[in-house]
Amino acid sequence: MESQGGARHGVEVRGLGRIEVGKIVCVGKNYREHLKEMGYAPDEDPVLFLKPPTSLLASGSVLALPAFSQDVHHEIELVLVIGREARGVPEARAFEHVLGYAVGLDLTCRDLQKRAKERGEPWAVAKGFDGAAPVSIAVPAQEVGDPADLAIELRVNGVVRQSARTSQMIHGVAWLIAYASRYMTLERGDLLMTGTPSGVGPLASGDVARGTIERIGAVEIRVKDA
Repeated sequence: MESQGGARHGVEVRGLGRIEVGKIVCVGKNYREHLKEMGYAPDEDPVLFLKPPTSLLASGSVLALPAFSQDVHHEIELVLVIGREARGVPEARAFEHVLGYAVGLDLTCRDLQKRAKERGEPWAVAKGFDGAAPVSIAVPAQEVGDPADLAIELRVNGVVRQSARTSQMIHGVAWLIAYASRYMTLERGDLLMTGTPSGVGPLASGDVARGTIERIGAVEIRVKDA
């Protein structure tokens, strides 16, 4: 995976090598407490949106905050690496399509997202800027086992900002694969980001953000001004 502006973009799967990423499918509204903090109704359906592969950022990299936003937020997420094509996959067969798991950050220009919501516009700019998807090295699925109840945490400068368990997701991994593949084909190398727990907040120049997920690993970035 290359830093902001790289020509080709991929993730490293431990023991299996580098895999090129096609698209990044993201899930919103998948933790109840996050729904509350963002002012959504508790029964709202999950939302799907895309990030381009150019938004990928390797763990250990420096994120240059985009000059067009004054409010970039962190959102830690469990990330799935798709291993083979999934189209209209039944939930019972969904795990057959997972190559590995990683730790990711869905970075969001909250001010631009708010404006887009008010205007009924897409979130592409708020969610898809260069560096908006830091992702760790992935761990093969068989080494992780069932990801249904893993500790997930995000610290900024050593202070806990987000802390939850994946069991708090409204919709689990298999359901999300089935749901997403109903609307678009998931291909080998695609990433599926599964939503964030509560506690999202702003990043500032000089911050160090470190996200961890039990049995998977960590993603860490340093933040600077553009």
